[in-house]
Amino acid sequence: MPVAFITGITGQDGSYLAESLASQGVEVHGLVRSHDDRAAEQGHVHPDVILHEGDITNREDLDRIVRSIKPSVIYNLAAVSSVYRSWAEPVNAALVNAVPVAQLLDSAWQLQESTGSQVRFVQASSAELFGQAAESPQTENTPIRPTSPYGAAKAYAHHMVGVYRGRGLFASSCILYNHESPRRPETFVTRKITAAAARIARDQQNTLELGTLDVRRDWGWAPDYAHALELAAASETADDFVIATGQTHSIADFARLAFARAGLDWQEYVSVDKSIARPVDPSEQVGDATRARTVLGWQPTKSFEEIVEAMVDNDLALADSALS
Repeated sequence: MPVAFITGITGQDGSYLAESLASQGVEVHGLVRSHDDRAAEQGHVHPDVILHEGDITNREDLDRIVRSIKPSVIYNLAAVSSVYRSWAEPVNAALVNAVPVAQLLDSAWQLQESTGSQVRFVQASSAELFGQAAESPQTENTPIRPTSPYGAAKAYAHHMVGVYRGRGLFASSCILYNHESPRRPETFVTRKITAAAARIARDQQNTLELGTLDVRRDWGWAPDYAHALELAAASETADDFVIATGQTHSIADFARLAFARAGLDWQEYVSVDKSIARPVDPSEQVGDATRARTVLGWQPTKSFEEIVEAMVDNDLALADSALS
């Protein structure tokens, strides 16, 4: 039976990945923090998943778990996932998003050397690597020029994957563009919009303030992006893969569709407060996933409109349950 170890297993992507792998008969292990409410509740994690308490920033914890479970594949999804938060806590972003990747890669290498069995490693990388990219769309060959502490930490991790791949470890990096689902926390602008639209429709909220309406992003469906991580792990060769839809939409587009799904005109409720906008935010990010399509056989399954509708429908159900 294959054995997988997932960090960040209680997050959006980790939960989808764990469920998918467990449903295929993979023995899935996940790293969780002690007293993690999401882990205690199991959240969206499959009931057969084996959870291990540890600190992603503790080298000994990571190495101990890898040595004990002897995974055939390691998926690193743990991260300070908010770009906005990384500006408030730049050192913590490096400690969580960068340094642990070096330890996990080395633990995988040492395990492979000691057992003689191949260990595969897949890093959940980010389009924030590219910052204000000079070319559009971005590919795996686009220069890495991050413009945020989050992006800089992810860039270090991305480079370390390449370093260990050069050493002989099967190490791949999936450069994930924005991807959403009902499991997105409300700290992300997409879920902030859909939750607000639902609450306003149910008279539980009056207005919504956003930092900008003009930023354009390449938005995909989170389960598709979790599937891309699986495909990268199962590929014949290790490489870097851009995972994106190749289409962009503005935050205004997202808000318009979300409020329309809730039966509202977004312009009557949404205002802009530039004080909550992220500093140095790239105006547009769009990826070219040609390599992932041709090498991995990956492709997105939901349109932008379908993603927004699924999120709003979920938040409307939550708003209705709050009223009952």
